[in-house]
Amino acid sequence: MSSNEGGLDKTKLFSSKELEIATDQFNENRILGCGGQGMVYKGMLPDGKIVLVKKSNTVDEGHLEQFINKIFILSHLDHRNIVKLLGCCLETDMPLIVYEFIPNGTLSHLIHDQNEEYPRSWDIQLRIAAEVASAISYLHSSASIPIYYRDIKSSNILLDEKFCAKVSNFGASRSIDIDQTHLTTQVLGSFGYLDPEYFQSSQFTERSDVYSFRVIIVKLLTRKKAISRFGSQEKRGLVSYIFYVVDGKKIMCWILLMLKLGRTVKMMK
Repeated sequence: MSSNEGGLDKTKLFSSKELEIATDQFNENRILGCGGQGMVYKGMLPDGKIVLVKKSNTVDEGHLEQFINKIFILSHLDHRNIVKLLGCCLETDMPLIVYEFIPNGTLSHLIHDQNEEYPRSWDIQLRIAAEVASAISYLHSSASIPIYYRDIKSSNILLDEKFCAKVSNFGASRSIDIDQTHLTTQVLGSFGYLDPEYFQSSQFTERSDVYSFRVIIVKLLTRKKAISRFGSQEKRGLVSYIFYVVDGKKIMCWILLMLKLGRTVKMMK
């Protein structure tokens, strides 16, 4: 890791003691989220800065490779709509990752939770969509190393105190050479967001990320999940559903939204 240009030399190393104190010994009351890969804790550093500490619940070579990949990629990124890496800890069996704290949950919560505190105006949702598009465009075209994100979904988009989007969770992401046009790899991603061409060919391209982003646009318009457990087989996927039941007003919103995003983000042309 230290041999990678822009790797650990740009990343703060925390001690395990520092992060134990910050999270009150990884107290369960500090848990903000959990998944198959581990727990996310809210912590506070000695200077009062609030942070997120991600702790893996599995110790194996695959998870270690994901950790190294996250550090390598995030250490090369600098964009206001991408979550900031603050550092890591290498003293534990499985390394810990420290991120900036993003207080307002995920875009998935904004879309699906019945919480009146969440602002749901079209202006805010359009801004969030434009910010996510800007982050994806940066990854593809402006970062120091081009990156395919490979797992764009609403639960991987965090919202800060002003409900600005922050793309997070780069475990599946891959850096590519500037002259590469695709990445041949084992199919990864979330059902409902997967590009059908990628699913069939195992060749991931910029268009695969854009396809997943368009699913988010449909979710913002319809407030439906990417995959439903109910309904006929052809209507369980949101993309299929939209062709069956979307009405004229929503189609018009879709068109207007795409037009406005197209003026801002080149990749949406």
